[in-house]
Amino acid sequence: MPVGPDTFREFFGSCPAAVSVVTVLDADGEPRGFTCNTVCSVSVTPPLLLVCVDRRSQTLPSLAPGRGFVVNVLADGGQETAMTFATRAERKFDSVRWSPSAAAQGAPVLEEVALAYAECTVTEVTEAGDHWIVLGRIEESAVLPRRPVLYHRGAFTVWEGTPAAAVR
Repeated sequence: MPVGPDTFREFFGSCPAAVSVVTVLDADGEPRGFTCNTVCSVSVTPPLLLVCVDRRSQTLPSLAPGRGFVVNVLADGGQETAMTFATRAERKFDSVRWSPSAAAQGAPVLEEVALAYAECTVTEVTEAGDHWIVLGRIEESAVLPRRPVLYHRGAFTVWEGTPAAAVR
């Protein structure tokens, strides 16, 4: 059976995903950002991650090699922020407090609603279907003691479980 857009979305929608807001400053120094549930670790040495960006994203032009960006993984309480950044609105940052990243060229850190954040430098951008894959080297990061918000089957949910013992 061929996989069309609805089947594709149903499949991936059934997999609970962390919700992130990817932020950057554009060429004029204006903050840009979008909600993203496609963030993936790539390498420990060097520390690399990837994000996938819709080719129609207004943020994409600012994610060029050498530019800084921040992946803000959202915590419980960040659902409204996720909804704001999922739109194509021009003034997304009007309702969100942020501070400039020291390690990612001033890209916005959304610490008040973040579970964790990674300050990155774009190392490579590759076209992939209707999206672009942005590979970033993690320059600095922080993890905060909060519960993650997840996206599952079209709705937000909060992780309520107790993590199993860490495996090292």
